[in-house]
Amino acid sequence: MDYQKRYREWLENDYFDADTKAELTAIKENDNEIKERFYKDLEFGTAGLRGVIGAGTNRMNIYTVRKATQGLANYILKNGAEGRGVAIAYDSRRMSPEFADESALCLAANGIKAYVFESLRPTPELSFAVRKLNCIAGINITASHNPPEYNGYKVYWEDGAQITPPHDTGIMAEVEAVTDYATVKTMSLEAAKEAGLYEVIGEAVDDAYMEELKKQVIHQDAIDQMNKDLKIVYSPLHGTGNIPVRRILKELGFENVYVVKEQELPDGNFPTVSYPNPEAKEAFELGLKLAKDVDADLVLATDPDADRLGVYVKDTKSGEYKVLTGNMSGCLLADYEISQTKAVKGLPKDGCLIKSIVTSNMAKAIAESYGVKLIDVLTGFKFIGQQILEFEKTGIGTYLFGFEESYGCLIGTYARDKDAIVATMALCEAAAYYKTLGKTLWDAMIDMYEKYGYYKDDIQSITLKGIEGLEKIQNILETLRKEPPAEIGGYGVQRARDYKAGTIKDLRTGETSDTGLPASNVLYYELENDAWVCVRPSGTEPKVKFYYGIKGNSLENADEISAKMGASVLEMIEKML
Repeated sequence: MDYQKRYREWLENDYFDADTKAELTAIKENDNEIKERFYKDLEFGTAGLRGVIGAGTNRMNIYTVRKATQGLANYILKNGAEGRGVAIAYDSRRMSPEFADESALCLAANGIKAYVFESLRPTPELSFAVRKLNCIAGINITASHNPPEYNGYKVYWEDGAQITPPHDTGIMAEVEAVTDYATVKTMSLEAAKEAGLYEVIGEAVDDAYMEELKKQVIHQDAIDQMNKDLKIVYSPLHGTGNIPVRRILKELGFENVYVVKEQELPDGNFPTVSYPNPEAKEAFELGLKLAKDVDADLVLATDPDADRLGVYVKDTKSGEYKVLTGNMSGCLLADYEISQTKAVKGLPKDGCLIKSIVTSNMAKAIAESYGVKLIDVLTGFKFIGQQILEFEKTGIGTYLFGFEESYGCLIGTYARDKDAIVATMALCEAAAYYKTLGKTLWDAMIDMYEKYGYYKDDIQSITLKGIEGLEKIQNILETLRKEPPAEIGGYGVQRARDYKAGTIKDLRTGETSDTGLPASNVLYYELENDAWVCVRPSGTEPKVKFYYGIKGNSLENADEISAKMGASVLEMIEKML
């Protein structure tokens, strides 16, 4: 069906409401806009849905959400698991509560009970709730850190992680099989509640979640000693983190927590930032101003669904606030958690540190230092969750810490997704611990560089929107796949990994071996001197991402080498566009 025919069907079919038709009528003279909205269905990928809010088959709206939920319901019914129910959470974005209810009512109409949070909650609490309530699945309405015009729909399975094989492909197939929107089931909220198929959840799950967080604390003694001296500035960036972050810090005893007032309350328009991403410098402008006013030790910001944490820490020698990238904060926490677990109770013989393939090689040095196993997984925290599940099934492997370069980590196994609430808690604990030693978190970071090497990792992203952009992204990957570079940034390529083909080729000997990971459209180049470059399309945005890492012999040297590598990567991209 062509896009104009789909467009007319939405305008003429009584199934679609008056507001939807009015929005579509307003674009009747704009063929390009009609094409963008209707040239395809909004893709239900391995992470669910994510797209711009609006009317159309390629947009996030109540109809595409219902369609996705009908597919999920069909999969649950085929697996005979309808008796276990589905947990549903949502964030502060526009239409999030409405999409959550539409999901719940579709499930209810299919005889599947929905446990719906009474108000917005962070992503990691949804992951926890799936396990706590023994649900077969979970739905989280969020577009994470995307711009305000987006929303999304993430699906979790019974282990609390986002869906992985075989469930991801099974659910995707069921969603794709729903071709007629009018066949999607729904019912009224009153009828669903009366039938016992819609239950509001909240406080009991909150309390249980908080108790699990507290179990992860290693040095309550350090918190008790420094709780009056440590100053923390925190921003929820208009999202879900405000209440849980403040609650856990208060209950642990931190007395000087300053919240950025302008960014405290939930607001799906994100009025103080153009892009609610804790990776972005803009997100910290107000927090850093407050930090200077109160002389804070660290400045923290969680993204709207509170699964990712951005960090600035004070360098008392210069008086400046230093940004910690996701690699830096992840390595800092990995080293703290593993070293202090070792000091307090000893490390298990089968302890494991898990990271994604695009995460810093410093993690490898940390694992080697403590004699623990390092496991590499594909990008996506669900693959870290998958490893935890494997440990539980086989009884082999003990999870110590897992993280991704994209500002996400998990301490403990109570959840199976990255958790910025526990990361906030742990960084504040680490800051208190190092303060008892007369050190700041920046001092601890410098100590790590001295011990492990001056690793520096960065990323270059190119945004290519629309149909043409998607084609360009695929062309870049295919060009590199056919013609792998012999050198990048002056470093010779030693091995080329093609995760789509599942092969690792040693360019020096010609020998090939298996990656040992699932197929994914990712290319990775191992370079000389522990340097590397990895290329992959974003799973959530119209971008192609070039990750890279180097190792220097000082901060200045690492910055210099990294800048040269970044320029070389950009030059390589420009030649392919």
